[in-house]
Amino acid sequence: MEEKRTGVVIKGIGGNYDVACGDEILRCRASAKLRRDGVLAAGEYVTLRVTGSGGYILERLPRRNGLIRPAIANIDQLVILCSQAPPVTDPYLIDKVTVVALYQGIRPIILLNKCDLHPSGELYDAYQKAGFSVVRASAVTGEGVEELTAMLAGKISAFTGNSAIGKSSILNRIDSRFGLQVGDMSEKIARGRHTTRHVELLRLENGGLVADTPGFSTFDAVRMEKLTRENLQHYFPELEPYFARCRFSDCRHIKEPGCLVREAVERGDIARSRYESYCKLYEEVAAQKLWR
Repeated sequence: MEEKRTGVVIKGIGGNYDVACGDEILRCRASAKLRRDGVLAAGEYVTLRVTGSGGYILERLPRRNGLIRPAIANIDQLVILCSQAPPVTDPYLIDKVTVVALYQGIRPIILLNKCDLHPSGELYDAYQKAGFSVVRASAVTGEGVEELTAMLAGKISAFTGNSAIGKSSILNRIDSRFGLQVGDMSEKIARGRHTTRHVELLRLENGGLVADTPGFSTFDAVRMEKLTRENLQHYFPELEPYFARCRFSDCRHIKEPGCLVREAVERGDIARSRYESYCKLYEEVAAQKLWR
């Protein structure tokens, strides 16, 4: 007997898709129309017809958001792994990704990994001041794993970060059933080899779905035609209290006199690294070179 159901794509294998429907995972084929429209991304909500041998995907439901690289849709939160232990994360890369996430309506979570090697105090202070959720963690000691796991419950979450930052190691610590391949750190060049080749949603016992994705070097987003230098400030949450309060109503917060944002940076209320990222992104957006 056939029935129509709704599920979420967790993996694509050739022309086949694994779709989670409640507690079941069904191997499905897509309709001819969907095949013409292109590959379904992990995280897509779909309707399907269930048969005795699996399922047949009929329709892709509207997306809430979506990334191109990594190809994933309908993300609730993006866990951004970073650290001041080798390989040290460039704060500008973190800030660029948080703008991508906020623009797409995705909640960023800053995960400071390798805290057994370095507490990453500067990063902790910067993102706490900015109003982000910040978790200190260690895949070695297990610090922060319980807190992070609770944040993943019932959500679709993606993990990203620079290579060898420990994405797969943290996910293995959350649930050892994953058995994800972990890349070795190259001591000579202090950067990791990419081990994550595709996007697959992994199921947690608490109802969460998580994706281990490629690192910052392949991170991209849907082109942001509406992102302008005027609205960039809205994707830096710590700037919000100063909106329309500077001497000039159209203050860019770059060089203008009477800028309350710049004064807050000098007082230490806004992290200088965050402000420098804002200025750099502002210039890139103004030059129309960002995310091309």
